[in-house]
Amino acid sequence: MKLLRTDKIETNLYELEIRVEGEEWKAGIDRSFRKNSGKLSIPGFRKGKAPRAMVMKMVGEDYFYEDAVNMTYSDAYEAALDEAKLTPVDRADVELKEVGREGYTFVARVTTQPEVTLGEYKGLEGVRPDSAVTPEEIQGELDRMADRNSRLLDVDDRPAQDGDTTEIDFEGFLDGEPFPGGKGEKYTLVLGSNQFIPGFEEKIVGHSAGEEFEIAVTFPEEYHEESLKGKETTFKIKLHSIKKKEIPALDDEFAKDVSEFDTLEELKADLTAKMQEQKNAAADEELENSLVDAAAANAQMEIPPVMVERKINEMVQNFEYRLQSQGLNLPTYLQYAGMEMSAFREGFTAQAEQQVRVALTLEAIVKAEAIEAEEEAIEAEYQKMAESYGIDVEKVKGVVSAQSIADNLKFNKAIDLIKTTAKVTDAPKEAEEKKEEAPAKPKTTRKRKPKAEEAKEEPKTEE
Repeated sequence: MKLLRTDKIETNLYELEIRVEGEEWKAGIDRSFRKNSGKLSIPGFRKGKAPRAMVMKMVGEDYFYEDAVNMTYSDAYEAALDEAKLTPVDRADVELKEVGREGYTFVARVTTQPEVTLGEYKGLEGVRPDSAVTPEEIQGELDRMADRNSRLLDVDDRPAQDGDTTEIDFEGFLDGEPFPGGKGEKYTLVLGSNQFIPGFEEKIVGHSAGEEFEIAVTFPEEYHEESLKGKETTFKIKLHSIKKKEIPALDDEFAKDVSEFDTLEELKADLTAKMQEQKNAAADEELENSLVDAAAANAQMEIPPVMVERKINEMVQNFEYRLQSQGLNLPTYLQYAGMEMSAFREGFTAQAEQQVRVALTLEAIVKAEAIEAEEEAIEAEYQKMAESYGIDVEKVKGVVSAQSIADNLKFNKAIDLIKTTAKVTDAPKEAEEKKEEAPAKPKTTRKRKPKAEEAKEEPKTEE
């Protein structure tokens, strides 16, 4: 392989002209001959048994050029990238310039990883969010536990009201004709849950179990089904049953029923400890994200659009996997959301660009600080993954490359460097913020105390 030239076309775009000849080209033709000669019919010989000279004379050497090129250009391209010290981020656009007995020349246009100029990443200022567990949060969790342990009781002494669980039959009509998808039988609907279009659930309120009635509703202008947008429709309803939720009292008996504790106070103490651990972890993660984002914002780079597109592809694919785990698919989701795929993808753009920027920044820090991943640490990660999935460590090694593990370990070290060198302060406690924000009480004189300075907003980061 000869790298004839390396031209920078524009930012992050290079053009390489590469020549393959000599023994490298001869080996490619030999491989092509072995692959294709058995397919040729040469008079007087069985397929694959004719002498090479006879085959070359009959079909010509150029018959084998195409496969010879395909068998050799990839290695030549990789060698040229190494020589030019370029890191591609996408498949190259390859153009074959000439091919003959002596070899061939091709041009590869390749988008490369951008150069990153690091800014400040040590000594950054950060604010650790308040992670104190409040009484309101504990009460909220207790209320959710009570709701999860509630039961439904039949209602027969009053009409339906918000919060009730109803069972209904319904059929929708547009201009007197039923429309597709507008019918359901024995459908469970919680009034006030906004499962249906605006106005539907509100008009069931006030009706009693066993009633059959009609309601008029207008579909929203932004509804996903074109034929129903902004249309006035009628629904025939049969209200089979009404149930109300009975929520248990928050007392010692409740604690015994839902936990291993004998008293409500013990349950509260356990919830407090667990929520404190979760909030501490969340605060640490938010602080870490804000510091890493700051380091990425300080770095200078021009990100090739293809890197953002690839990240968007990855994010869309992950979203689709989550939908599939819930028994849904992306086309159906987009239909009900009334969204085109292009708009859906556009929603990921800012997040994708930020993730690419962060990854490039961390990679640059790894290089600048000569950060390495020790073999022992890589092996420990393999062991951890094997234990997590309950499979043999050798199987994990067959699926996950040591390089990918090493890269993650290096990134984590870079993040640790950013965190350990940062100047971190704690955000004001929530109780203190409320105290500061409260209006000051007047003194006995006409003068009032000056208002306390409002607490600064905590830095926000994208997930």
